Amino acid sequence: MTKKTLPYSFEERIAKINEVYRGWVNNYRLASIFTKLKSLDEWLRNRLRYCIWHDWKKPERKRKNLIRLGVKQGQAYAWSRTNMGGWAVAQSPILGTTITVARLRKRGYEQMASYYQKLSPEIQ
Repeated sequence: MTKKTLPYSFEERIAKINEVYRGWVNNYRLASIFTKLKSLDEWLRNRLRYCIWHDWKKPERKRKNLIRLGVKQGQAYAWSRTNMGGWAVAQSPILGTTITVARLRKRGYEQMASYYQKLSPEIQ
C-alpha cells in the first residue's frame, strides 16, 4: 500500500491503510502493543511522506510545493534538487517539518496508537 509505484491517489492509499490497520489493531487490542504501534506510526508517516515526494516527481513541482508548505525559496530550491534518495528525503527534517502529523490528519490519516487507545480496555 505504501509502495511508491502503486498508482493510488493519496486518499485511496489512506483508505486502504486505515482498513488494514483497523482490522489488525482490533485483532490485537488485548495485547500491550502501544509502544510498537508508536514506532510503526513513525515508519508509516515516513512512507507516506515518501509517496508524496515521489508523486511530486519533477524538481520544479517539488520546489513549488515546498514553498506552499512554508519553506523559504532558497531552501526549497536546494531541497528540490537534492541527490538524496526519496526515502532519505522522507526521513529528513525538511519533510518532517513541512508534512506534519496535523497535515496528514487533515487528509484522513489516523495514528494507529490513538486508535488503539480508543479500543484498549481500561485496567482497574
